[in-house]
Amino acid sequence: MFIEPIRYHSGWIEVICGSMFSGKTEELIRRLRRALIAKQKVEIFKPSIDNRYSVENIVSHNENEIRCTVIQSSQELLLLGQGIEVVGIDEAQFFDEGLVDAVQYLANRGVRVIIAGLDQDYLGRPFGTMPNLMAIAEYVTKVHAICAVCGNLANHSYRIANKEKNTILIGEKDKYEPRCRKCFFEGIHQKL
Repeated sequence: MFIEPIRYHSGWIEVICGSMFSGKTEELIRRLRRALIAKQKVEIFKPSIDNRYSVENIVSHNENEIRCTVIQSSQELLLLGQGIEVVGIDEAQFFDEGLVDAVQYLANRGVRVIIAGLDQDYLGRPFGTMPNLMAIAEYVTKVHAICAVCGNLANHSYRIANKEKNTILIGEKDKYEPRCRKCFFEGIHQKL
């Protein structure tokens, strides 16, 4: 069996992380639009589980949107990302563990990979593949929302839908609000 040697190129990985309502998708769209203005070959992906606003678009809370391809697994990135200069990925926390290897493969072959996702789940724990993606990225941008309780910088997604205990609960302002550390943990302790 012949194994192709890896030829490293000038690709890299950028991660945009933070809580809900912090502008992650907005920043992802901004970076991808700039790549399109530069006439780069861009492909954008999101997981099939994220159908909040649109099936065929990535949409920010401010209703900015950009066309994307919906995929079921990270392996599809390798098939659909061929011949592309920039790959955008939204809601990375919902992808399988293979996402880390897939984006490494793309970056090693000269692709700029821009990833956005929640860095913490509703209990304040590292979420999905995000910690590993942040570890391998050349650039990490942490964005913040404004606490819905006190107005300080928020970096937690507080679940206001009390009955749901699953880690993954797709929702919007009806299920989550941004909170600072103090207000987040006060809310968690009140629920106990």
